[in-house]
Amino acid sequence: MAEIINLRQARKNKARADKEARAEQNRVSFGRTKAEKTLTKAEQDLAKSRLEGHKRDPDETP
Repeated sequence: MAEIINLRQARKNKARADKEARAEQNRVSFGRTKAEKTLTKAEQDLAKSRLEGHKRDPDETP
């Protein structure tokens, strides 16, 4: 025979599992130390400045 389940409990268990998965993803995204955040910011700023340094001036048209 098939196993009898309570749909209300199944719905609540699924919601708990979804909430836990979302929490895990947020822990990975936002659970970084201040040093890691500043390092990432510095790397992004450096890459942006290098890209800006290689752009042509808009006044110099051939």
